[in-house]
Amino acid sequence: MTDQIILNADPRERTGTNKAREIRNVDGMVPAIVYGDEKETLNIKLKLNELTKASENELFYTQVLLIKTEDSEEKVVLKELQRDPAKGKFLHADFQRVSRKTKLKVIIPVNFINEEECAGVKVDGGVVAKAIREIEIMCLAGNIPESIDVDIENLNLGDSIRLTEISLPEGSEIPGLTEETDQMVVSVNAPKAIEEEPVLEEGSEDVETPEGEEGSEEAGGADSAPIESEENKEDNSES
Repeated sequence: MTDQIILNADPRERTGTNKAREIRNVDGMVPAIVYGDEKETLNIKLKLNELTKASENELFYTQVLLIKTEDSEEKVVLKELQRDPAKGKFLHADFQRVSRKTKLKVIIPVNFINEEECAGVKVDGGVVAKAIREIEIMCLAGNIPESIDVDIENLNLGDSIRLTEISLPEGSEIPGLTEETDQMVVSVNAPKAIEEEPVLEEGSEDVETPEGEEGSEEAGGADSAPIESEENKEDNSES
């Protein structure tokens, strides 16, 4: 099990646009809020370097996080992370409180396993085509998977796996998934044929027949006479 990501926070009494700008520029921190679970909204500020480091972990966006203050601990999930479009710096973060029984919509990466052992690739030289790399699921906050494993070892050439065929964690579902909305996740396709230019034998050249010059034998039948090279003509004249 991956260690839980922990963020240390300080309480924030100052609110509003000007105060938020002061927190970022003077304090070197990022204003944030924690809300939900029928509790009062908590205004906090996070250290910029700590938030930046946490954001580099892909689990920061999908897993339950722990925010610690002097007085409390909050289990949360990230709901929104605002950045400066020009500089890329964090401007504000929104976190939602959760309990283990809270149902959440989260986007989970797909982990394709046994790709090198795929039958359609090893035996038939097929190519694995990944159509979907992330899946939005509804699951309990205490049961959020790090990834959704899709085993493709037994796929033969022309086989595929669809959303309805994927195994999800217990209590999880893909919202709105029906036979009509079902999509292909991965397939094994035949490799595209590569057209190769014909290789001419050494010394051979394409010879064009000059306009107006046709073999006299043409008049005798439908098949035209083969074109002779200059070398053959010289041999015939000597014989």
